[in-house]
Amino acid sequence: MKYLLLVCADPALEFAPEQQAVLASDTESWTEEMDSRGVRLQGSRLQSISDATTVRRRDGDVLVADGPFAETKEYIAGFDVLDCVDLDEAIEVAAKHPMAQYGTLEVRPFWKP
Repeated sequence: MKYLLLVCADPALEFAPEQQAVLASDTESWTEEMDSRGVRLQGSRLQSISDATTVRRRDGDVLVADGPFAETKEYIAGFDVLDCVDLDEAIEVAAKHPMAQYGTLEVRPFWKP
């Protein structure tokens, strides 16, 4: 079953340079492990929320706004597409992600037609 893993972070969260290096290394290790297990199909960090554009269509009008849609403290910092046996495996994979210590990881199954 395919799952989308949303990596959410708090914009107020700041890391010292040495912490950033450790997090980057840990994330690379996580990526390599999940790739070798065949559960991570794709993933990427995202640009800053200041680069986000929100598009809505209301009453025939296209409304474009700068910034993310969600009115929340956290923002989506990255994503991974997972192919796991079941939700338990997807949770195990998410729990191993280094950002699970600092942010929130949302695991959401892909739509089944």
